[in-house]
Amino acid sequence: HPLWQNSVYDPVLKPLKISYDPTTCLHIWNNGYSFLVEFDDSADRSIIVGGPLENQYRLKQFHFHWGAINEWGSEHTVDCKFYPAELHLVHWNAVAYPTFEEAVMEGDGLAVIGVFLKLGAHHEGLQTLVDALPAIKHKDTVIEFDVFDPSCLIPQCPDYWTYAGSLTTPPLTESVTWIIKKQPIEVDENQLEAFRMLLFTSDGEEEKRMVDNFRPLQPLMNRTVRSSFQSRHLLDIEAQYSDHAQQIRP
Repeated sequence: HPLWQNSVYDPVLKPLKISYDPTTCLHIWNNGYSFLVEFDDSADRSIIVGGPLENQYRLKQFHFHWGAINEWGSEHTVDCKFYPAELHLVHWNAVAYPTFEEAVMEGDGLAVIGVFLKLGAHHEGLQTLVDALPAIKHKDTVIEFDVFDPSCLIPQCPDYWTYAGSLTTPPLTESVTWIIKKQPIEVDENQLEAFRMLLFTSDGEEEKRMVDNFRPLQPLMNRTVRSSFQSRHLLDIEAQYSDHAQQIRP
């Protein structure tokens, strides 16, 4: 979805609080679409709360979407600009629903944090993941991956956009509160290339490289994108108005 030009500043939006327990990380697997890092979600040990959310939500898994080249790959755009990759951290509402599967079907069931990846400096936290990727090169391969704190992949800047939307992978249900962080994280060329070395295919099949695993940009329809911050553009306009008001005041 396109962000920014459609967003409305909402001063009521609170900061998002993220509390992950690194020992809840279980394994990493190539599901033939992306690679998923899965977490133990049987208790409230890795959770998010606040922001636009009414309840706390448990971390279930995170995964990435990326392009064949650096000119595209993200599922959201900012001012018509694509990033080479986007991270999605998927959480579910365990207060309202007994299982993840049930939460997926409900409007307030899921909360997904989106983080843009941009080309730049080497990312130390991401490298732990990158080092594990050759072992899950083929579809349906899984390895243990314990003790990882995904908060190292979330930018420090608290600013975000939020809107009510759908999953970008099947079943595409309208169950997601999207929370897209404004600030991207930086990763280097080698780290992005490691993503592109994964395969959509199983061992023994003709190799098909895992690239362009993102959903094409969807229209926002009548959804409102709210932002937790005022955009520069709006602030400039407001400043001009107040200057103008002072000039015409008797």
